This record gives sequence, structure tokens and C-alpha cells, in this order.
Amino acid sequence: MIYWIELVAVAGCAVSGVLAAAGKKVDLFGVMVLAVVTAFGGGTLRDLMLGETPVFWIRDPNYLYAALGTAVFTFFAARQFPFPAKVLQIADAAGLALFTIIGARKALVAATALGQPIAPLIVVTMGVVTGVAGGAMRDALTGEIPLVFRREIYLYATAATVGALLFTWLRSRGWDDARAGATGSAAILILRLAAIRWKLSLPIFRRHDE
Repeated sequence: MIYWIELVAVAGCAVSGVLAAAGKKVDLFGVMVLAVVTAFGGGTLRDLMLGETPVFWIRDPNYLYAALGTAVFTFFAARQFPFPAKVLQIADAAGLALFTIIGARKALVAATALGQPIAPLIVVTMGVVTGVAGGAMRDALTGEIPLVFRREIYLYATAATVGALLFTWLRSRGWDDARAGATGSAAILILRLAAIRWKLSLPIFRRHDE
């Protein structure tokens, strides 16, 4: 079940990578690169930090097939039926929700395999890195300020952090991966979509005289 969820997350992030190329005059090859970077950037960084090599998409090429297949389909579909801007936001929110929890869970699995305890903060960090790094790489390649740094994107990394914290806490309370993961993912998705809908954001840094 986790495997299929991860494939869905890869496909969702690939969609957001393709849609981010809109208006950039990027050809099909460039779109496929953006899709792969978005889908695999966070997971690759996570695996390297955890010492899990080869990284997940090299160990199992089905992830690469899913990302490339989704990218090609979305590329031609978007040319015929333009997608509203909110589709990118929803696809990105779904990918963020799924990948954040997958990343947190993999940190727990890696620690269990080594027979060593892992600090909850590390679990949360691995989740957030998995969720946001691919999108940050995508935005850097398209010449945009990464979503995670933009105030008007509304609770991007914050939503990932809340969901990863909730997942980690529920696991510490004895919940299994499926229930804790579903709850954490739902929390991220709901918080992110609510932030988009009502323009919720954290306070920005200002000096007292501004």
C-alpha cells in the first residue's frame, strides 16, 4: 500500500513540475526534466542524508516510468486543455502531503533497520525535506523564488511541519503507519488548501519602525 501511495505521490509531483513550465517556453525534454526533478528531488536528498544508496528511484525504475509517463501525458493534455492555476496548487499540495509523510516514515524505518533510536526532530526534518526540496529545485530551474520562501504561497513548509509532527507524535503513541500516515497527510492537505483559500500566512519579519 505504501508503495502505491509513493507512486501516486511521484505522479502528482510530476504534474506540478509540468504545470510549473507554463509560459516558460520549455520543450518536451525540458518539461520531463522539471517533472523528474520535482518528483525525485526531495526523496533523493533524503536518501543521501540517511545513507540509503542507491536512492529509491534507481533501486526501482517504476518510479521513473511513473514520473516520465505522467509528464508526457500532462504535457500534451495541457496543450489541448489549459489547466487553471489552482490545479498546480492542488497537485503541489497533494504531493507535499504524501511525500512529507513518506519521508518521515522512511527516517523511522532507517533508524529501526540500524537498531538505533532517532530523535523526533530528525524524523520531522526528513519529512519536510522530502516534501519541499523537489519543488524548490523545480522553482530554481524555472527562475522562480522557491514556493517555500514566498509569503503569498501560504503555509507551505509550515503545513508540512505540522503534518510531520502529528505523524511522529501519533507513531510515538502506538498508532500504526497507515493510520498515523493518513492522519498526517490529511492534516497537511487540509491546512495547505485552507491557507490558499483564506490566504493564511505566518507573520513576516519587520523592524519596529516599518
